[in-house]
Amino acid sequence: MEEELKRLILSLGACLVGYTYIGDLGYDEFKGCDYAVSYAVRMPDGVMDGVKDGPTFTYYHLYKTVNALIDEIGLKAALYMEDKGFKAIPIAASQSTGTFKGAFPHKTAATRAGLGWIGKNCLLVTREYGPRVRLGTIITNLPLKAGRPTVMSRCGKCSICVRSCPSLSLRNTTWSAGMPREDIADVRGCSEFMKKNYQKIGYGYVCGICISVCPKGQKNLKKI
Repeated sequence: MEEELKRLILSLGACLVGYTYIGDLGYDEFKGCDYAVSYAVRMPDGVMDGVKDGPTFTYYHLYKTVNALIDEIGLKAALYMEDKGFKAIPIAASQSTGTFKGAFPHKTAATRAGLGWIGKNCLLVTREYGPRVRLGTIITNLPLKAGRPTVMSRCGKCSICVRSCPSLSLRNTTWSAGMPREDIADVRGCSEFMKKNYQKIGYGYVCGICISVCPKGQKNLKKI
C-alpha cells in the first residue's frame, strides 16, 4: 500500500513523497495516529527566477495556486486511505494557529522522512529542487515504513540567502535536527517586514527572495 499511496500522490501533482513515524513527538490531538506522509509540490523555475528584488504578482498567484493543489492532494490521498480503513488527517498547506505555526510542522515531517534538510533560509531544501517546493502532510494511523531521517544541513559555508534577506531575519545558523526554529530565523520579524513592504502584492505575506537565490534550487533553463 505504501507504493500505491506514493503513486497516487505523485499522479496528483507532487514531486516528492516520503513517510515517517511521529508517535514520539507528543501531539495529543493526533493520538493514535503515529505516522505521517510528507509530500512536496514544485515551484516552477520560470516564476521563481523572476523573484529578485521582491515578490511579483505572478509569484503571489503561484503561491496561492500551489497551496490549493497541496490541499487537494492531501484531501484526495486522505480519502483514499480512509477508503482502505485507516484514519487520515490532511494538514493545511498554509495555516497559522496564531503563533506563526500550523497544526503540525510540515518541515518536521519532511526532514524526518528524508526529503531534505532545513537551510539557513529556514526552509526545506531538497536535493532535487532546492527550496523551490511547498510541503503537504497527512497524519495517519496507517503503519508506514519510515524513510531515513535527514539530521544535518548540507548548506555548508553558503550564506547567500542570509545576505539577500531584506528583513535581516535570518541568523546564519547551520541547522541540525531538533533545533528550534527561532535559532534560525526571526519569523515574526520576517512576517512584519512583508506586511509593511509588500502589501501591494496580494496580502503582503510573501517574499520568496531567499528561495530564488539559493544555489541548490537554481537550474539552467533551455535557451531557445
